[in-house]
Parts: sequence; C-alpha cells; structure tokens
Amino acid sequence: MSYLEINDLEKHFVKKTGGMLTSRLETVKAVDGVNLRIEKGEILGLVGESGCGKSTLSRTLMQLIPPTSGSIVLNGENYSTLSPAEVRKRRLDFQMVFQDPYASLNPRMTVFSTLAEAVKQRHKGMKGDALEAKVIELMSTVGLDAAQMKRYPHEFSGGQRQRIAIARALAPEPKLIIADEPVSALDVSIQSQILNLLKDLQRDLGLTLIFISHDLGVVHYIADRIAVMYRGKIVETGTAEEVFNSPQDDYTKRLLASIPKLNVS
Repeated sequence: MSYLEINDLEKHFVKKTGGMLTSRLETVKAVDGVNLRIEKGEILGLVGESGCGKSTLSRTLMQLIPPTSGSIVLNGENYSTLSPAEVRKRRLDFQMVFQDPYASLNPRMTVFSTLAEAVKQRHKGMKGDALEAKVIELMSTVGLDAAQMKRYPHEFSGGQRQRIAIARALAPEPKLIIADEPVSALDVSIQSQILNLLKDLQRDLGLTLIFISHDLGVVHYIADRIAVMYRGKIVETGTAEEVFNSPQDDYTKRLLASIPKLNVS
C-alpha cells in the first residue's frame, strides 16, 4: 500500500444556469474520478492549467470540502469515512502552503507568535524555553535568522514570508504538505531558492509533498513524479523525466510546447 492512496475521487458542484424562465441545474465535475498513489518521502507534481481542478482536489484532500465519492487513504487510514469531529482531530496531518505568503500570514502576529501557535496545535502543553527552542529550530530549518522572530510579516521580503509559511506548515509535524502554486507570486530568482529549500526538506526530513503548479518546467525541476490534470481528470502520470521527455497525452504535449524557450543565436 502506498503512503497516500486517492481512489476514484470525485467532487461535483451543482450550479444554476440560464435565465429566470429557462434556468436549470448543471453539474460541474471539478474532480472527476482521480486515482493517485504517493509514496512516503516523495514529491508529486500536480500540473495543469487554471480551472482544471487542481485546487479543488487539494481542498478535498485537506478535508476542507467533502468529496462527492471516492476515498483518501493516508498511511492505511481512510479519511473519507471519518466523522466531522474525527476529521478536525486529524486535520493537523495535512498542511498547506499557499500561493500568496502575505495573504496567508496574520499581519498582526509576529513570526514567533505564528510559529508558536502552530507548534501548540500538536504539542498543547509546550511553553517557555521549550517552545522558543522549537520556534528557533523551525526558523533555522527554513533558513531564517532567529533574531527576526519578533518581527511582523510586512518586515520581510516575499521569499522570506514564504519561508515563514513553510515553517508554519512544518510546525504541527504533518504527514503530508500540499503546496498550491507556492512560487508563482515570487520573482524568478527567489523561486529557485524556495524550490531548493523544498528539495532540501524532502532530503533532510523525509518530506512528503504534493506540489501544485501550472508550470510544467517548475514541476519538472522539483518533482519525483508528475501527474497532469485536465478537466478534472488525471490524463498522464509518470516520473518527471518520462513526462517531460516522452509525453504521451496531447494535453501534456501542449503544456510542454507552452514553456518559453530562449532563442540564442
């Protein structure tokens, strides 16, 4: 059994279309029968254009929205069958890193308060020197100076804020981290730093990560395996090298063709 197994997962939404006299209900299949396997310590790149269902899939995995059908099995436990109360208890097992680090951080909380709050979700009795030591450890892990722990998000650069967001995701000691377009809002030079940080965390901590992006080039750099999503379905999976160098699906080929190329003469 794989560490994370997603079996025939579906998430459908019903919306009203047409005018007042001709309205009808239409089912939108945002996630339509997704099957994926992820091994412990692996980075899976989930790639596709905007609107293909990537973010809906991530929120369904996080149990933020319930699936219409199918199952999510993490480390042998079927999370899809849990009651709402049990889901809340296990939500610490799933953490997210969002696209915009400034929007995802509370501007009124210092780095210390942000990370300490996340640590105490898993270790409720931790306080004092032990809590401060844990925050310092988290900051060091993501390449931040502990002397900055009393600063607020607006006092950091975009790349530093994303490092804070990654530290916050690590703080509750999750089993899986979902990174939803975590570098698309950053400058190109900073993107590479964050990507390298995530690869280092995979190596040093055995991090299991789903990395979501519309950019197949970025996903190729960071992922062990790639899953290509189109209109709610997974149309191709394989190792990063297989998908990048020998794509099988026409949609994957179009994604590859859209990657900017430098013409050097």
